[in-house]
Amino acid sequence: MNRSIRPDAVLVQAVIAGALSFAHLHDLAAAAGQDGWKAWAYPISVDLLLVAAWRRLRSDGPSRLAWCWFLIALVASLGANVATAGFLDLAHPPAWLRFGVAGWPALAFLGGTLLAHTAHTVEDPGPVVPAESAPAVETERVAPIREPEPVPAVVSDPAPALPAADPAPSLPVPAPLVDHARKVADEHRTRTGTPIDTDTLRARLGVPAPMADAIAAQLA
Repeated sequence: MNRSIRPDAVLVQAVIAGALSFAHLHDLAAAAGQDGWKAWAYPISVDLLLVAAWRRLRSDGPSRLAWCWFLIALVASLGANVATAGFLDLAHPPAWLRFGVAGWPALAFLGGTLLAHTAHTVEDPGPVVPAESAPAVETERVAPIREPEPVPAVVSDPAPALPAADPAPSLPVPAPLVDHARKVADEHRTRTGTPIDTDTLRARLGVPAPMADAIAAQLA
């Protein structure tokens, strides 16, 4: 089955752009003193360096070497296109233009050699350790926090009840001390379940025995 040949717009545009760039490079080289076949060789050299750098970028990935020579070739091609648009007097080219055109063959040869013979370095990721042979990471074991066990209240033997005694009328007891003694007695009753005796009350309050007897009498 015969296929109809249809022109590709992108391909046609590439051919036109390449032909114009080729002609501009030829004109610039001819204006810089390169006549005959040498003027036609300059466009080929620039385009080949541009293609070689682009191929290196596509095959080996981005690298400083490939990007450097790609930009050099692109600047040379773009500079020729701009220079032939009337920005330079090609009838009397400046000295720097003659210098650049004359030095281009050596620069292009260096770039082509580096692109062709410089190996693309890939960092070695190192040996791959299988999952089953990898050392196990020991996790720190944290001991469970145990809550303190409740201490059972020690119930002492029930002390005998305080005998009823009349407070000595000649020994006054301050009211704040009586209130404090009442709190101590209540706390003792709550904790032990029995009334506080005189000796315990005297020891808790730190008072003499007569004063303890007078306070116990008021608490009864």
